[in-house]
Amino acid sequence: MIKVEAVSKSYGNTLAVKQVSFEVSEGENLILLGTSGCGKTTTLKMINRLITPDAGNILVNGKDIAKEKPDVLRRGIGYVLQNTGLFPHYTVAENIAIVPKLLGWEKEKIKSRSNEIIEKLHLSEKYLSAYPGELSGGQQQRVGLARALVTDPSVLLMDEPFGALDNVTRTSIRKEFKGLEELKRKTMVMVTHDIHEAFELADRICLMNKGEIVQIGTPKDLLYKPVTEFAKNFLASEKLSLEFKIISLDDIWDLIPSSEPVRATSLSSSISVWDAMDKLQSAPSFVVKNPSGEQKNIAFSAITKAFKRYQKKQSHE
Repeated sequence: MIKVEAVSKSYGNTLAVKQVSFEVSEGENLILLGTSGCGKTTTLKMINRLITPDAGNILVNGKDIAKEKPDVLRRGIGYVLQNTGLFPHYTVAENIAIVPKLLGWEKEKIKSRSNEIIEKLHLSEKYLSAYPGELSGGQQQRVGLARALVTDPSVLLMDEPFGALDNVTRTSIRKEFKGLEELKRKTMVMVTHDIHEAFELADRICLMNKGEIVQIGTPKDLLYKPVTEFAKNFLASEKLSLEFKIISLDDIWDLIPSSEPVRATSLSSSISVWDAMDKLQSAPSFVVKNPSGEQKNIAFSAITKAFKRYQKKQSHE
């Protein structure tokens, strides 16, 4: 869906992006992660021609974006900013309707789709007549997302979309974001400097440093198979907490002792070790069912022992 080929960008004598290449498959969420000034936002903005590359090619859905009119290209790509970019003198409804109006949608279609997308993002219709300044930070971010999604673009670009939110709101909205049906068929490229955010939301992560790609891979690839010292050190301080969140009960299933079948409501083995341990704060054990239908009654001690064995196994591979 997105193909970036040997793209470079300089500002004066500063090479901001150097020979960057990657592909994003249809329906995939690729997250650009790295230190401040590593070139991730510049790379993102080149995909919708907010910035023009000095060299290289970018294709979206098989088309060379350099041959597209910028305004036409951007109407087909959703774009979400850190500070939402909402017009303060426009109501929520007017902000959401900007691109549909440019596309010539009829009023009734705009209204119907606006109501639909607002509901999906857990906002009441009453907010459509409000102005951005009357909303909380989390609500404004949802409106920014609604504006990007209203025309149902196949590609969505996001630049630190949750960066301006407080930690509590940020954690909450990330969980909502991950579960949105509207996003599950989008091809997304997202910029963040938040390691946990990247690991929670990404299908793959593109780790950048000094304008270059250090490593591209799944969260587990970056955690257990770093290709350079920079990649290893970048995650070192967060490694344990990241392991708890990206390792699922599926991953450690064979390391958990079998137990007698229990007739009870079971949880999916796709939940993370972190979520499982959180659930065990309020119950001594619970039943988990894996994709093949096998059930196990899991307690805290069984999870911690299996988790430690999994860690040891990964460190020796």
